[in-house]
Amino acid sequence: MEHEATQELSVTPAATAGGTTHVSDEVVEKIAVAAARSVPGVAELGGDVARFFNSVLDRIGLDQVGDARRGCSAHVTNGAAVVNLVIVIDGGRPVPEVTEAVRAAVTSAVEAYGLRVDEINIKVDDVALGGPAAPSA
Repeated sequence: MEHEATQELSVTPAATAGGTTHVSDEVVEKIAVAAARSVPGVAELGGDVARFFNSVLDRIGLDQVGDARRGCSAHVTNGAAVVNLVIVIDGGRPVPEVTEAVRAAVTSAVEAYGLRVDEINIKVDDVALGGPAAPSA
């Protein structure tokens, strides 16, 4: 009886196919928005104009349009992200406390996707007093 020799191929990083991975700006924006919204003291995202248009979309039943990235822009270069956020904070919350918590949450969320965060720029556009911020019209 002949013994058949079997050959095992070990998969090592050197044997893995090459190529590049690119995470789009839009993906980073969605991640950043979700992280920022999770921070206590953040009432909502977006400037006055964005909030006004979103309230119109809410009224006509298109409330999901544009929500994923509203109030955020991001740019990814060579695996590093720069994120710009426009937020509305709850009245009575200290701005530095909220913005530092937003930076920490966004950094952690984006880094979980294998990217480096170079900058997180935050503009506090409004304060929500006594409930959700009303769009200015």
